[in-house]
Amino acid sequence: MERRGFAADIMVGGDADDGVPLSGPRGAMGLAGVVAVFVVLGFIDVWWLVFALGLLISIVLHELGHFVTARVTGMKATQFFIGFGPRLWSIRRGETEYGVRALPLGAFVRIIGMNNLDEVAPVDEARAYRAASFPRRMLVITAGSAMHLLLALVLLSGIFMVRGESVARDAAEIVAVGDDVPAAGIIESGDVIRSVGGVPVSAIDGLAAAVTAHDPGDRVIIELDRNGVATTVSVTLGSLDAIGGDPTSAFLGVSSRTVVDTVQHAWWSSPAYAIGSIVGQVGDSVTGVIRILDPVNIVAHLSGSSTDPMTRPTTLVGITAVSDDVGRTAGVTGVLELLAYLNVFVGVFNLFPLLPLDGGHAAIAVYERVREGRSRRRYHVDVARLMPLTMAVVALLAFLFLSGLYLDIVRPVG
Repeated sequence: MERRGFAADIMVGGDADDGVPLSGPRGAMGLAGVVAVFVVLGFIDVWWLVFALGLLISIVLHELGHFVTARVTGMKATQFFIGFGPRLWSIRRGETEYGVRALPLGAFVRIIGMNNLDEVAPVDEARAYRAASFPRRMLVITAGSAMHLLLALVLLSGIFMVRGESVARDAAEIVAVGDDVPAAGIIESGDVIRSVGGVPVSAIDGLAAAVTAHDPGDRVIIELDRNGVATTVSVTLGSLDAIGGDPTSAFLGVSSRTVVDTVQHAWWSSPAYAIGSIVGQVGDSVTGVIRILDPVNIVAHLSGSSTDPMTRPTTLVGITAVSDDVGRTAGVTGVLELLAYLNVFVGVFNLFPLLPLDGGHAAIAVYERVREGRSRRRYHVDVARLMPLTMAVVALLAFLFLSGLYLDIVRPVG
């Protein structure tokens, strides 16, 4: 088949061409190269290796969800690859080619006939994705995200059972106090602040929000715990202008971190608490995706005008660096918890109704079903009309990735 190009690959959800499997000496060298990368990663940092292996398993399980449901519902899957770009190693078993490609940017399962632009041999048309019923198409296209959520459930249930659930408390622990600042000589490192001038410290918004709820020059009563004993201190707030910030914003002059408690759960109740945690994380992920995809937020971080971690784009480089800190402080359960919440985010992100994401294909299936109405006469969207929008989404995702990579290298998290 003639090579149809990058746009065609995007619209059909993978490699548009079924090439020749790459095995033998060349394939063995490619596979050895992939293994060598993981070995080197382990020598550099064992927590990077643990996180990378966990991420690889997550990616494989996502595609396995698509693959298994496609096979069960009678669809034809011709490729199952980890990575994109040129083949490093592959082997054909039955009608499917399994393998590894050079660019570690994800994975894909090639299911024939994803839309009207995907050419399918007449003998295979009955096994095409587009020929399947609406419930079967929805099952296959959402199975990847379902696997992410299922993996998160398994991980969190195990973690809550063994170590307990990490719950952020509405308080902030002081890490350091600056010199010649309002808090100097009054607040000490290790103090746990519960409120500032009657404004509670929220686990979500942190100490800064409670401080900036007041004006510079205000004298406030701060409720805190010092060495386990509740006490109060009085501080006159300064202005953020002292460190080059907004002169109208109040300033305390401390650095702090969220206080996290560990709550133990019985083995039989851990899955229920895990589900509750996942539901909350799904809501946070939806909000987070919307913020991160906003080009204004991306530009603000690149220009340095924003340092809000909730809107900052990041990549696996930044997340892997965080996994090192988590591994050193919380061990393997901490890294697994990070992976669990990352799986929730990825699962939600994939369901956003934008091509080439899974959610885009799901949105098309829903629209086609609505257009069919009660007649049940099959209707197929002409995805050629969606090509400009799809390529715009791809460009935005590329911009997001490159911006996040730049920030992870030049201004690493933490």
